[in-house]
Amino acid sequence: MTGMQRFVAAAACLLLAIAPVAHAQEAADRLPEPRIGDDGLHVQDWFVQSFLDIGEDLETAQAEGKGLVVIFEQAGCPYCREMHQVNLRDPKIVAAVQENFDVLQLDLRGSREVTDTDGEALPERDLARKWGVVFTPTLIFLAKDADPAGRPANTAVAATMPGYFKPFHFASMFDYVASGAHADMHFQDFINERAARLREDGEDVHIWD
Repeated sequence: MTGMQRFVAAAACLLLAIAPVAHAQEAADRLPEPRIGDDGLHVQDWFVQSFLDIGEDLETAQAEGKGLVVIFEQAGCPYCREMHQVNLRDPKIVAAVQENFDVLQLDLRGSREVTDTDGEALPERDLARKWGVVFTPTLIFLAKDADPAGRPANTAVAATMPGYFKPFHFASMFDYVASGAHADMHFQDFINERAARLREDGEDVHIWD
């Protein structure tokens, strides 16, 4: 074996030794894997458990200086699984979400009765149709100053996340609404500015990872 071959072999052994350690550390830095509920949806213990009155849930959130996010999911949804397995196992993302929003999970095909902010009570699946939700996950953002004023809640949304967003974009959407930037800035411009700001602070930002 030549000197170069010995070097390559040693380097390969070193990488094999380091990889399990790095993987274990990465796993230790993530939140526990969520369980699946009887309805087939992923369970997050910090999601709102309520009487499914959107107006009351919004008032409760706003009383704590927070907005409300309504997430529509469905059993067997691969993009919902990705959101829970990747984004919502990141401690930094979850901490930022919990600080600024209450989160209410609804089932796109569900039959539980939900009361909209216009007073109409209807099954989850009918509320989804009423709000024009046709894909999962869909996240509806109601800001901390939202005021549906007797109208359906979807008429007062600050932003909508129509599908699965990668971690940076996912976290950025929550920041976009929490900061109030949604009122006068395009989301893409906000993403670019946020990435530049974080990089200036020394963070390693990967927008598309």
